[in-house]
Amino acid sequence: MTGMTATENNWEAKVAEKRKQLELQIPQDWRLNATFLSKLPSNGHLLEVDIPRHSGLLTEEELDITEEYTATQLLQRLAWGEVTSLAVTTAFCKRAAIAQQLTSCLTEYFFDRALERAQYLDDYLKREKRVMGPLHGLPISLKDSFCVKGVLSTVGYVSFLDNSPAETNSALVDLLLDLGAVLYVKTNIPQTMMTGDSDNNIYGRTLNPHNISLTAGGSSGGEGALVAFRGSILGIGTDIAGSIRIPSLCCGVYGFKPTADRIPFGGQVSGAIEGVPGIKPAAGPLAQSLDDIEMFMSTVLKAEPWRYDVTAIGSPWVTTLNLPSLLTIGVLGEDPQFPIHPPVRRAMESAIAALGKKGHRIVRLEHDPARGVAYASRLAFQYFTYGPHIDHVEASGEPLVASVAKLANPMFTGPFPVDQEGAFEKIEGLYNARKDYAEAWRRTWVQYGIDVLLTPGAQNTATPHDTYGWPPYTVIWNLLDYPACIVPYSKASKVLDPDPMPVHDGVQPSYEPDSVDGAPCALQIVTPRHQDEKCLLFSRLIDRDIR
Repeated sequence: MTGMTATENNWEAKVAEKRKQLELQIPQDWRLNATFLSKLPSNGHLLEVDIPRHSGLLTEEELDITEEYTATQLLQRLAWGEVTSLAVTTAFCKRAAIAQQLTSCLTEYFFDRALERAQYLDDYLKREKRVMGPLHGLPISLKDSFCVKGVLSTVGYVSFLDNSPAETNSALVDLLLDLGAVLYVKTNIPQTMMTGDSDNNIYGRTLNPHNISLTAGGSSGGEGALVAFRGSILGIGTDIAGSIRIPSLCCGVYGFKPTADRIPFGGQVSGAIEGVPGIKPAAGPLAQSLDDIEMFMSTVLKAEPWRYDVTAIGSPWVTTLNLPSLLTIGVLGEDPQFPIHPPVRRAMESAIAALGKKGHRIVRLEHDPARGVAYASRLAFQYFTYGPHIDHVEASGEPLVASVAKLANPMFTGPFPVDQEGAFEKIEGLYNARKDYAEAWRRTWVQYGIDVLLTPGAQNTATPHDTYGWPPYTVIWNLLDYPACIVPYSKASKVLDPDPMPVHDGVQPSYEPDSVDGAPCALQIVTPRHQDEKCLLFSRLIDRDIR
């Protein structure tokens, strides 16, 4: 330890103590032994070798519970008493523990508390002959930023280890508990929660279960990895620039960013200053199916979320929509500043061809700088750098992780949309620039009679660690506050897409065919603000017609 300052020594000691505490919370008989770990595939493709089955840690019933049902189907079995919440919760707790040992996808786990809650719900069902609520007995995972009473939220800052455990629940946590859900884990995030790589000095780096050499995405990267591993059947993340959608596309699962304030967001830990004019984050689900995404949205919105959170909009989920069976689908043009990687382009073109064959009308939108992806990124970036910022990293003496350190580099060349000096002039300038940008998109929807947009989720698939860069194809929809859904589709292939695409701007990753071979590809389905119901219905229609 020679040459180390007291502050450096102090932060490392705090982290060591926290990790030891967490390790003791995984029961001994849920641990993978050293012999088993030594036989894991050298290529890091964990999902291909069915580790939960071969580990011997899960019973046949637990494998069946975690692999053979959607959340919607499990809820039906739970309500009918065909399976107990204790059995379902035990199965997902064990599988989450395995996922944690392989991918570092969790921050906090409170398995004992979850099993007690599950037993309570089973007793309630037996006694009352009815479920506690529409989510009765279902285990749900949460991003670390959500507060659960008695549990710490550090959001990846070592300095937050000095904070007390939460004294109250986040609004959505209260709502989920009232609906009968079981909460059992919180999931990993990046230091600062503002990069596409979920890595921090407390919990380490979340690995992608498809290929541990690739990022699981961020900032809800732990959710993406856990849901992909089926250690969670339904996870809740948050999204201000792509933080639900990036892990979803990186890990090959479905993810949905609703319009802001439809799902209660209040009472979370972020480390940011609230009330500064800017882009609003949204809370939303990650899952293995669109059925479960829609079930989560409709169930939460039927529970009148405005009763839990002053910022939540009091609009119920609409189930009676008259929608066309054939859609007019606008295809977002590639932005020359953010060229699309070959596997993503191939997935997009394959989907467009399949949808055309089904009779949908395809409208390819030519690149227009006035509503371009690069311009949206610059405008969003100005919002993110606007106003005062508190440095929670320096407080502990911990170093920046690699992906955060890279963010200090200039992200764009050329003028920003607004360069006024005074604070209020800047607020007004940003507001007007954003309004003009939204107006350009409104005219586009109307001019072409578009029902839905089909866009890439990113110009890339999951990338090698610390190379994800800036998220232009997701942050555009945060700027506009449009709902957006990630639909997994196709995979990268070094055979089909053999030509590398080097990029040297520090803003975006290169395409390296060998390193991303087999990585999931994805589509992004987008509708205008508050058309969340349409977004998911159109996503379901598109998902069906491209298969």
